[in-house]
Amino acid sequence: MAKIDFSKGPVWKCIIAQAVPLTIAQLVQLLYNVVDRIYIGHMGDGESLALTGVGLTFPVVTLIMAFTALFGMGGVPLFSMERGGGDDKKAGEIMGNSLGLLLICSVVLTILGYAFSKPILFAFGASEDSFVYAKEYLNVYLIGTVFSMISTGMNGYINAQGFPKIGMLSVVIGAVVNIILDPVFIFGLDMGVAGAALATILSQAVSAVWVLRFLLGKRAIVPLKLGNIRIKKGITKEIFRLGMSNFIMQGTTCAVQVACNSTLQSYGGDVYVGIMTVTNSVREIFMLPIVGIVNGAQPVISFNYGAKEYKRVKTGIRFNTLIGSGYTMLAWLLVLLFPKFWFGIFSDDLQMIDVGIEMLKIYFFGFVFMAFQFAGQSIFQALGDAKHAIFFSLLRKAIIVVPLTLLLPVAGFGVKGVFLAEPISNVLGGIACYLTMRMTVYRKLD
Repeated sequence: MAKIDFSKGPVWKCIIAQAVPLTIAQLVQLLYNVVDRIYIGHMGDGESLALTGVGLTFPVVTLIMAFTALFGMGGVPLFSMERGGGDDKKAGEIMGNSLGLLLICSVVLTILGYAFSKPILFAFGASEDSFVYAKEYLNVYLIGTVFSMISTGMNGYINAQGFPKIGMLSVVIGAVVNIILDPVFIFGLDMGVAGAALATILSQAVSAVWVLRFLLGKRAIVPLKLGNIRIKKGITKEIFRLGMSNFIMQGTTCAVQVACNSTLQSYGGDVYVGIMTVTNSVREIFMLPIVGIVNGAQPVISFNYGAKEYKRVKTGIRFNTLIGSGYTMLAWLLVLLFPKFWFGIFSDDLQMIDVGIEMLKIYFFGFVFMAFQFAGQSIFQALGDAKHAIFFSLLRKAIIVVPLTLLLPVAGFGVKGVFLAEPISNVLGGIACYLTMRMTVYRKLD
């Protein structure tokens, strides 16, 4: 098969060709969890408590995704740069090494999850009432850890070879299965939150099989060879180096979720933990296009960097910034104008919705600055600047959000302080990350 060359044609077209299918895939990927929350949020009696319980499992799911990003996304830029440099053999070794790391990690995380689920959930802000729902969901979800990590972690290698539509189908197929099975298990078989988790892991298993089938097949430009599924010290070190920024970004998201849930439990109780669950769900919906854009741009930028096409790299950075900032401004306005609609997607509990609308508006203030955070962060990673990528992953959440989440309620803001921490970090972290990127790697491209 002919090599797909990202150094030919307009850069914006290469990015859009990657980004559109990826955005659709991200949208469908979100349905794995969002559809669960929508059904759970409308279960009837006790719906807010069930939603709170599922929300308490978010840090665990996020931590699994953090390790997936470390070993999966950490290898994709290396893979793309080797392809851009013409070394497909080395690219194949990187992909196989990445899968080996994902398999080992999934087994370890599953064992630890079952061993320490109770103390973890209570540390994450569970009450005696909400713990019942959280444990029920997590006990089933952990079974599918290996499927989740393979389907998400290895799908990037399909996109990096110039097959974004195949990558999109990896997610779409699983999500369709999830959407069909959710109502069957939750309502038809009366399994409640356990049914939602079971539908999720079955759909992830289908996606994992699809991804592996393509990578092992003849259509792949750089196919996955069983002999390459081994751990090599040098490659592992490089995957760690580039994947660490994504790991820290996801890991600090986990820390933020823990800090938010535990603080909200102390100052507002289960209702406010449920409100944060809805708020995070709305945020995930609006993050989709911007994540699709930066993920679509990464293999294009990495490929051109490996091919020493530096002018095209700069064009890609400018396009990322322009399209991202325009979209996030529009998303911010939609939340401010129609907050009740967005909140109502996930819950019609009157106890939550009136207060929740106010918290939603606070949380989304300054959302446009997320575009600058993502643009800067993704470029650092795409060009192999691991130090800056790691630092700015830590800055926004670990250094800004977590301390503010703990301090603002004490300073007199109460539960509002928890929701205020996010927009403050968006402004400070986004500006700092983007300006640093422009003054460092962007200038060096000249």
